[in-house]
Formats: sequence, structure tokens, C-alpha cells
Amino acid sequence: TKMNICVIPARGGSKRIPRKNIKDFNGKPIIAYSIEAALKSNCFDQVIVSTDNNEIAEVAKKYDAHVPFVRPDELSNDYVGTTPVIKHAIEWMEDNNNSIENVCCLYATAPFIQSKIISKAYQKLRDKRVNYCFSVTSFEYPIQRAIKISNKGFVEMFYPRLFNTRSQDLEKAYHDAGQFYWGKAHAFKDELPIFSEVSTPYFLESFLVQDIDTEEDWKRAEIMHQVLKIKNLI
Repeated sequence: TKMNICVIPARGGSKRIPRKNIKDFNGKPIIAYSIEAALKSNCFDQVIVSTDNNEIAEVAKKYDAHVPFVRPDELSNDYVGTTPVIKHAIEWMEDNNNSIENVCCLYATAPFIQSKIISKAYQKLRDKRVNYCFSVTSFEYPIQRAIKISNKGFVEMFYPRLFNTRSQDLEKAYHDAGQFYWGKAHAFKDELPIFSEVSTPYFLESFLVQDIDTEEDWKRAEIMHQVLKIKNLI
């Protein structure tokens, strides 16, 4: 039988926030939120953490994820994209007599992720018959009004011809919300680009999206997480 797997990439060497993937976030290691949401979604035959790090592997197992392999060094540096890491996990599983149909790449630092969203996005992947379905949210400010600052400290617009266009007449722009990427196993293996016509978006409200790259981001995310819990929004 063909399997659905969840792969959570979580390497050890984070620079800006040390031990980022297992750092305490409102009372438990941040990766635990992703593992628990994946298990609770009932979408997967196996929830796998792909890591090169022993400490992360132990935490992952404690929260009932599988760690069937150690991620190779050449896939654990700062420059490796997500797709080769997912491809490696699929191929490892296939080399060990499993047949993989669909895969959800879930980020280890996505504490706002909800099991019902994982499950709804899976439904959308199937209904739309696409190769990928991933989380997106809208830019809060019109990107056409973005400005850049030159080396000499002067200002110029990216789109000067749109200076007088009303905000409501500008095309809406969206960005990757960085929570999950559902996809067909063959799409990840062929490394098909996710941001393309083979994908469908799963829209998230902006308050459910938080990029966590700095200590300041981390604090803001913890506060938002507490508020969302109190209001029963996650």
C-alpha cells in the first residue's frame, strides 16, 4: 500500500538562535508543536524527523516521531534547500521497502500549525489534482509601493509609475507562510519548483503566521501564541 508521510526537517547547526529546533517555546520544545499537529491530523502513516543531531533525535522520539535515519552531512549545511532534504527522506523510505504517495514537509519552527489545517490542505491537494499545496498569506502593505534606499542614502520606488495608483487598484500580493508543503512524492523527487503553476495555495490569516529568525521574533511569537490560545484560535 502507498503511504503518506510527514517529514520535519530539523538540522542541528542553527546560527542565529542556538538549538532553535528544540528550544523551549511556551513550555515545550518548539518542534513538539509540529510533531503533535502532524500526529493529531491523522493524515500520515509515519511522522519522520530528518536530523543530523542526536539531541534533536531524542526530543523527536520523546514526542512520538520516527527518526529512522541520520541525515547525511552533505544535506545538513547552511546552503541546502528544503527539497533535497525531503527527496532524501522519500528515497530512504523507498529503499527500505515502502511505497510513498504523498508527503507533507512541515517546518520544525511552526508553533501556530494546526492539525485541521494540515488535513484541509491535504484535501485541497487531492481535490485540485496538483503536485503541491502550501501555506500562503497576504502582504499587509501593497508591495508596489515598496521603496529602496540607494548606497548614498537616497530613496527610490521599485515601481515609480504606480505612485499615483490607489491602493485598492493595486494587485494583491502573497508570500509563503513557511508552515508546510504538501506534495506528491514524485514532485519532490523530481525537484519540481513549488512556486509555480503545479501548486495551489492554502490561505492563512496573517495573525497565524510568524517567521522566527531572531530572538525578538521568538519572543513575539510566544506572546502571539499565548493570545491565540486564550482566544481559542489555535
